[in-house]
Amino acid sequence: MPNTSTPTDDQPELDSATRHEGDPNYLVGLDLDGRRVVVVGGGTVAQRRLGLLIASGADVHVISREITPAVEGMATSGQLTVTLRAYADGDLDGAWYAIACTDEPATNAAVVDEATRRRIFCVRADVARLGTAVTPATARYDGLTLGVLAGGQHRRSAAVRTALLEALQSGVVTDDSTPVTPGVALVGGGPGDPDLITVRGRRLLARADLVVADRLAPPELLAELGPDVEVIDAAKIPYGRAMAQEAINTALVEGAQSGKFVVRLKGGDPYVFGRGYEEVEACVAAGIPVTVVPGITSPISVPAAAGIPVTHRGVTHEFVVVSGHVAPDHPDSLVDWSALAKLRGTLVLMMAVERIEQFATVLIDGGRSAATPATVIQEGTLRTQRVLRADLGTVAARVRDEGIRPPAIVVIGPTAGFSTDSVRPLAESTGG
Repeated sequence: MPNTSTPTDDQPELDSATRHEGDPNYLVGLDLDGRRVVVVGGGTVAQRRLGLLIASGADVHVISREITPAVEGMATSGQLTVTLRAYADGDLDGAWYAIACTDEPATNAAVVDEATRRRIFCVRADVARLGTAVTPATARYDGLTLGVLAGGQHRRSAAVRTALLEALQSGVVTDDSTPVTPGVALVGGGPGDPDLITVRGRRLLARADLVVADRLAPPELLAELGPDVEVIDAAKIPYGRAMAQEAINTALVEGAQSGKFVVRLKGGDPYVFGRGYEEVEACVAAGIPVTVVPGITSPISVPAAAGIPVTHRGVTHEFVVVSGHVAPDHPDSLVDWSALAKLRGTLVLMMAVERIEQFATVLIDGGRSAATPATVIQEGTLRTQRVLRADLGTVAARVRDEGIRPPAIVVIGPTAGFSTDSVRPLAESTGG
């Protein structure tokens, strides 16, 4: 009874030969909050529709002889109710809306027939033109609900929906014609690949009047800015030219005070060794409204791009991220290296390439085995990414011999020896 096949009519799918001139479907938004909705069928087709129904606040009831584990999970968590039996006439009593999505055409037809008698709009997923309602290609974005009907061409409606959503997310199409209120947004640009900035970060960047950008912020994102957007280079090149943090704070505050919407575009996440909170403090002290947009942080994403999980079941129960911008014996160091050496999990070092010898030595002296896997990833997530695999005892020499340079992430621990290339096929790993 549950329909688990891929429906060709899951979107509005009417044969053009059976249509009147134009599209007779009337696109409307239904307020289903607290209202009974009956879904007949508990397979993957139903599963795809249930999320939006639940999000709308509908009182969802599923009737099916069988349900998928995901639908069962929704029922267990109290998001909907399930009746495990075949559909029977009368099941739509009290419903405002119904969906027939079993893999039995006769059952779907019977559901539509009952719905028609009761004047309840009903979607028939297997043959949409035989229902009394159709499902548009939909998406939700920042308080908007998008719906697209394409005269029965469901692939076309889905493609247009997706393109419009991407345009809104990227800022190519704006949903707000009002000027942005002057202020500052601290936006994490992600680990390097411009596609890894968050949707919200990209949207705010598209509306900026002034951008203060770090060296590690994806430069391709700046190329998308309009010609009227001012860009300040706040590059903090390690061991070279640097713009003082105070000057950066001043640029943010003065930009907002002059009536501009300022985006502080940073690599990774603003609060992970990015001095983001210092910039928040400066803005708040000056009475400037500030928004923080988290970014995908490099100590997790860069190892992942190299095929390394920072945690793995049965191998490590913790991972620690440490800044390597000062040496272990430096008086400004806040790191307990002896304690780190005793950990069994994953250690991720940032800004550590220049002092890799010192960090390896202090860990080995503290008890960490020299045979512990150690992998260094340079320019992670970019097309120029380089991965150096070694162990704790040899990693420093290998870094020097192979010319590894910042920006780079150092991963130390059992999972540092993992890679997707080393994963055996299932049949081989199980002896099958």
